[in-house]
Amino acid sequence: MKNTRWFVLVVSFMVSLLLPAMAKAQSTFGGTWKINPKTAKLPEKPDVYLLQDGMYHCKTCVPPHDVKADGQDHKVSGDPYSDTMSVKVVDDRTIETTFKKNGKIVATGKTWVSADGNTMTNEFTDSSNTNSDPVTGKVEAKRAAKGPAGSHAISGSWRAAKVDAISDNNLVFTFKLSGDSLSFSAPTGQNYTAKLNGADAPFKGDPGVTSVSVKRVDKNTLEETDKRNGKAIYVSLYTVSGDGKTITIKMDDKLHGTTYQFTGAKQ
Repeated sequence: MKNTRWFVLVVSFMVSLLLPAMAKAQSTFGGTWKINPKTAKLPEKPDVYLLQDGMYHCKTCVPPHDVKADGQDHKVSGDPYSDTMSVKVVDDRTIETTFKKNGKIVATGKTWVSADGNTMTNEFTDSSNTNSDPVTGKVEAKRAAKGPAGSHAISGSWRAAKVDAISDNNLVFTFKLSGDSLSFSAPTGQNYTAKLNGADAPFKGDPGVTSVSVKRVDKNTLEETDKRNGKAIYVSLYTVSGDGKTITIKMDDKLHGTTYQFTGAKQ
């Protein structure tokens, strides 16, 4: 369950050429924001796993993962964040996963299923898209469907139910407007400076996002498109409340065919 990077939020916007409008955009969107994970509206689409006959399969991962569950590193391809994965079976309800890139550990996870088989919990650390301390957290999912007979307890379909204990470095972001450019930064080291004309700009510090483009929907709403090698992978709407104190982020995850929503507060 490595789909945690969707908490790393990137924000940009298009501003009109009039200076008064630019000043209002700065006061509306500019500053530091912190997401409250307890406000999350999580995807309805379940994740699907199978651990059976010594093989681990994540059918809804992008790309899908199919590796031996023997605790050894195995090559995975098509993932900009990692190039090997290991799966260790701890017991009949628990597994541990480790992802590496160029021989360096970039993410670890411990996943276990409750005694009644209906709740799955994943504790993780993830530095695959950070240049600072790893992101840590816990995600809880509820069973949507059972796995086949004889398979490990994690097998089946699971719907995300709760996000808990996410480290602050994955919840906070800051952006500033200067003239016709927007600068974005996050504690994880991700950053960019983009012209406010809707053109693609490079995104730094995240191997899975190569560029970003933005447009303004109305005075309080921006639409952002994150891209990987020119292809849209996330489309997000950012809406600031009338009093300027809260922001709502609705994300359309094109890679996984899911949607998320979060609310944050200006710091």
